[in-house]
Amino acid sequence: MPEGGYFIGRSNTLRAQYWGRAFMQNNDPKPVADLVKHTLKIYPYTPGGYGTSIATFLEGKVKLAVNPPVPETKFVEASGKSFSTIPPSDYTFFEKINALVQEEPAGSLDVELAGQLAAIGIVKGKPFAPDARMKKILTDAVRVANATARTLDMNPRESEGFAYYPGSAWINSLFLGGYNFETPPPMVTPEGIKPFPPTGARTLNSRTSMFVFYTVITPAMIMRLTNIGSQYLVAALDADKHYFDGAKTYKLTLPPNIPEKNFWSLTLSDNQTRSMLQTPQRYPKAGSLSYPRPAAVANADGSTTLYMSPKLPAGVQDGNWIQTDRNKGWFAVLRLYSPLQPFFDKSWRPSEFELVK
Repeated sequence: MPEGGYFIGRSNTLRAQYWGRAFMQNNDPKPVADLVKHTLKIYPYTPGGYGTSIATFLEGKVKLAVNPPVPETKFVEASGKSFSTIPPSDYTFFEKINALVQEEPAGSLDVELAGQLAAIGIVKGKPFAPDARMKKILTDAVRVANATARTLDMNPRESEGFAYYPGSAWINSLFLGGYNFETPPPMVTPEGIKPFPPTGARTLNSRTSMFVFYTVITPAMIMRLTNIGSQYLVAALDADKHYFDGAKTYKLTLPPNIPEKNFWSLTLSDNQTRSMLQTPQRYPKAGSLSYPRPAAVANADGSTTLYMSPKLPAGVQDGNWIQTDRNKGWFAVLRLYSPLQPFFDKSWRPSEFELVK
């Protein structure tokens, strides 16, 4: 490894991925996309090249090497392509886990998790061959686990504390246990940071809910800092606590002064795949940006009313409507990028989803 000149991140696995997000410039994605393509370079490190000291060379530990030309980074445009990122909900779920365990180095898993997998026969370097009885047990287990996780996602008990506002269907499970799913994120006050005492217990239901909805976690998603990162509220139930029906029309009102410094967006996702709802509208969102669909138009009093329905309701602006599928359920995610204080002190509160017809 180099001795200097780099920020080094070590991976426990042979496969790794990292995620980035960039904001559009003046509602145009092209300048930012061009910047990423021009500046982002991914290529193998050259041992003995940049980052290796002459002293190390003189000690005979490594040969010096010439840094080769930086190769061109390949970019793959995935827009418009269909692919599934949803794990199976049948016995093949365990076959996939076994394949990953066999591909990755021993010790890459947390020992507790590795022990749980070993208890059902998934062990590095050994065949996974459950008999018919164990296959049935595992098949039942993954179905129950899938149903439990989705219920925690879409309709958690009030006692779980996922609701962001009292009695509301708007939830955010991260405020229960924070980034590490153990202790809530610290309060930020005029007097300074006020951390919560460690609970000493993992908020497992919060963690399960998070990773059914999303794929990755970052501290920026759960900091009570204004104008930094992003915050999310999720709703899968209407004002009467019924699941959303894609054949019906719903209305949502966002009060004036939506608390974001950058932009806001409401998106709809399929409650089976947890991916964005696929309809002829293509982009199931409404928000403050005018790309790729028109921006939502505020009412005379500064509030913004949004509609979710299979067809554009009469008299509603196109940018204030998100199309639904008559044959599918859905859930909504309200995203605030660079959130402001009224979100954190809850003085600003969106309405519940009202059934129109």
